[in-house]
Amino acid sequence: MATTLTTNSIRRPNPRPGTRRMDPRSNSRTFGILCTVTLTLFAIIWLVPLVWAFITSVRPNGEITTSPTSWWSSHFTLAAYRNVIGSTDIGWWYLNSFVISTLTVVLTVVVCSMLGFALSRTRFRGRGGVAALVLAGLMIPGQVLILPQFEEFRATGLLNTYWAIILPAVAAPVGVFVFQAFLSNIPDPLIEAARIDGAGWWKVYAKICMPLCRPAISAVAIFTFVSTWNNLLWPLLVLSNTKQMTIPVGLATVAGGYGIQYAEVMASAVLGLLPLLAVFLLFQRQIVQGIASTGIK
Repeated sequence: MATTLTTNSIRRPNPRPGTRRMDPRSNSRTFGILCTVTLTLFAIIWLVPLVWAFITSVRPNGEITTSPTSWWSSHFTLAAYRNVIGSTDIGWWYLNSFVISTLTVVLTVVVCSMLGFALSRTRFRGRGGVAALVLAGLMIPGQVLILPQFEEFRATGLLNTYWAIILPAVAAPVGVFVFQAFLSNIPDPLIEAARIDGAGWWKVYAKICMPLCRPAISAVAIFTFVSTWNNLLWPLLVLSNTKQMTIPVGLATVAGGYGIQYAEVMASAVLGLLPLLAVFLLFQRQIVQGIASTGIK
């Protein structure tokens, strides 16, 4: 006698009393809400000081002295900005910072991409030693090298020049590892096919690898530009000519000269922030793509 099994005859075990089946969509929704709340809190933490600095910069100094933590003023004014722009060489400082940051970005991308290409795609004697030296550059604090670098640039007569700021920043170990990580993910058959067709290493680097490295180039370029623009300690030591100062150095001297004039101090801080804010707003997509593609955590 044949038995026929139907769907109704197969009984599934009943869940235990008091237990619920987890809905994946509910978990995903809860996680999304948690991420949104966390990001909002951190955004507020970062934005509140910036907004307060801007409001303070457009308040009269008398009101700031009377009520320094107030967020409102009976009559806002741009007098602090006019004083900072009219009494300083801020135009030269912007130009110097832009030229130095741009040249540093170009040289850093070229040097770090070449070294990352050599470490990831070629085999040569001493490759492990070169990688160890690059890794050592991450471990040694930059402050330790200040005195040797200062003596080196003084001996070569490069103090009070752009090159005294550009050259130390070009050797960026982080940039080397970013390019090495990205270039290691390029398929080997693509490189081997180019080599079989007679392409040399320089052509492989310039014509094949670099066009594929646009996310890595964007990430290294943006981070290098921001770090060079914000650099204060080293330019403060090697630059003494007022018209050759960068924005952080010039504004630091201005802030010290204004004393207790808080509106002018905050106005100078806001003026120094504006270019970096513009860079982030214009290239935020490239920043995210570069971080996601190169595996930086």
